[in-house]
Amino acid sequence: MTVEDLICYGKKYLHTNQVYMLLSHLLGYDNLELLNHLDQEVEDTKITKYKEMIKKVLNREPIQYVLGNVNFYGYNFIVNKNVLIPRFETEELVSYTIDYINSLFHENVSIIDLGCGSGNIGITLKKKIDNSMVTCVDISEEALEVAKLNANNLNANIRFIKSNMLDEVTEKYNVIISNPPYISRNENIEDIVRDNEPYLALFADDDGLYFYEKILSTCKKNLQSKFLIAFEIGMTQKDKIIDIINKYFTNVTIDCKKDLSGRDRMIFIYNE
Repeated sequence: MTVEDLICYGKKYLHTNQVYMLLSHLLGYDNLELLNHLDQEVEDTKITKYKEMIKKVLNREPIQYVLGNVNFYGYNFIVNKNVLIPRFETEELVSYTIDYINSLFHENVSIIDLGCGSGNIGITLKKKIDNSMVTCVDISEEALEVAKLNANNLNANIRFIKSNMLDEVTEKYNVIISNPPYISRNENIEDIVRDNEPYLALFADDDGLYFYEKILSTCKKNLQSKFLIAFEIGMTQKDKIIDIINKYFTNVTIDCKKDLSGRDRMIFIYNE
């Protein structure tokens, strides 16, 4: 079968974009290069692999897990069922955080990423922020193994700690950043997410607010005098999280940012 044959075959089962993602990954071409190789004959082993990948997608396995990687902020991250699939909203969190760091800190900056999963947040900040020292924390040993692979592949010098948020962390940092589990255990979510991505990384007690309270109630011991706290949040959680912030912090600035869809999805807490 040729590349064109495989495209036609795939389109019988999947969306065109998914077909191109699978073939690009399998053959090592980008989408434009695929179109320049329509007549290329594909070896049988790759055809078999392609059909197996299509079956996995049809069986409601996320295509990112089928591919084994995802692009985040221009970097290629390994992902599997031990880690959450990075979303575009988290890229926005990272982008805003980079802006805040560049504005607030002008020398070395120490950063800790709580609940790091694949390491996409902490590793990206390490790559993008000069003179940064980054620590990634997760309670899951399996997630930390994925994050370590990504740090190695992306040549990022990261320190790793196994901990339930800050429980085992003793050092002080300028920046605490987290995309914690924030979905209420009673909330209905897409089947493909609930059935595939790690429960531990998705759901939290107290209507999804548990980890915000856990971090904010304990983090002063881990903050330098000048600090930034950056959270991704659920789109209905802003007011309740601000109430939690005000319970533990005074004389700070609190900024809430909307995502590109106009939803409240990020909160930043800092002093100047």
